[in-house]
Amino acid sequence: MTVIEGHAPVTARIERIGGLLARYGLVVVIGWIGLMKFTVYEAKGIEPLVASSPLMSWLYDLFSVTTLSALLGVVEVAAAVLIALAPWWPRVSAVGSAIAVGLFVATLSFLVTAPGVFEAAEGGFPILGSAGQFLIKDVALLGISAWTLGDALRRR
Repeated sequence: MTVIEGHAPVTARIERIGGLLARYGLVVVIGWIGLMKFTVYEAKGIEPLVASSPLMSWLYDLFSVTTLSALLGVVEVAAAVLIALAPWWPRVSAVGSAIAVGLFVATLSFLVTAPGVFEAAEGGFPILGSAGQFLIKDVALLGISAWTLGDALRRR
């Protein structure tokens, strides 16, 4: 037995814990942000991002700022709950993960449409401004969402 083989149980345990942290960390992040969407503070916070998006600005023709935010909150909280159900209902969890992938692809589109993504005073790209710093985390969250989707599909 090699040294690497001797560490297989430890490696498996680390992977299992890492998977749990990834899944339920994602649940906490999406759920918390989703619940914040029911506040005026968060609704006003996402307004410039949505308003500057050619893909989403039209939604403000249909819904008020606070109503759209609340609708997004419902979708985000639902996705979080569905993702959490993977051990019991992996197919349902896969739906939540697919929703999360869509949410993060949508928010990452703001990197190319929102004002303040790159810091003009520092020469612009690749220096992130405050909006860019807020959005860039979604690259990792998108990856975790894709992983939870694959994991849920594998569990089926």
